[in-house]
Amino acid sequence: MSKPSTSLFEATKLECWRGDRCLFSELDLALAAGEALQVVGPNGCGKTTLLRAVCGLTRAERGTFIFRGAPLDGSPETFRSELVYIGHENGLKSELTALENLRALRDIAAQRRELSLQAALKRVGLEGFEDRPVRTLSSGQRRRVALARLLIAQATLWLLDEPFTALDQAGARLVNVLVEQHLNAGGGIIFTSHIPLALTKGSPRQIMLST
Repeated sequence: MSKPSTSLFEATKLECWRGDRCLFSELDLALAAGEALQVVGPNGCGKTTLLRAVCGLTRAERGTFIFRGAPLDGSPETFRSELVYIGHENGLKSELTALENLRALRDIAAQRRELSLQAALKRVGLEGFEDRPVRTLSSGQRRRVALARLLIAQATLWLLDEPFTALDQAGARLVNVLVEQHLNAGGGIIFTSHIPLALTKGSPRQIMLST
C-alpha cells in the first residue's frame, strides 16, 4: 500500500517491558491517514503490548506519541476520543444481550456515529440476535458484536488485535470490507493478525517485532 502524505500517528523511541524482560526499545512507527500498519512477530514479542501502549492500557517505560502532528502530552483526551481498541478478548459481558453490550460500549465512546445499534448489529450479520444473551452466542457471533463497535464509534484510529479471531469466511470478508471502507475515508489502522488483510488496493505496511 502506498503511503499517503498526511501524518496521523507517530511513536518514537518506544520502550515497553513485561516483568523484568524488555519487549522492545527504541521503536519508531508512523501511520498516515488512509494507511494500515500490521505489527508482526512471534508469540510473546509484544504485539499486543504495543497496541495497548498506544491506547494507554499499558504504560510505556519510554517514548513519545504524536497525533495529528501534536504530542499527546498536551491533549490525551482528544486522542482517546478518536481511537477505538478491540483486543484479542471481546470485552463483552456474558449476561447482557448483544444489544445491551453494544449500548454500553456506545455510552463510553466519546464520539458516536449517527447509526442505530440495531443497524450496526444488522451490518455485522446479527439481525435477529439482538436480544440474545452473549453467553448463548457462538464465538464468531461474539466477535461480530465486538466488531460492531467500529460502526458506532466515530474513531479515526482503529487498533485491532487479531480481528479475524473465531470468524468464518463470511466474517473475515466483513472485516476486510470494514477496514477498506475506513481507510478510504481517511482513517488509520494498526493491527496484529496471523491472517493477511485482503484489500483491493495494495497491502498494509509491516513493522516487525522480535523476541
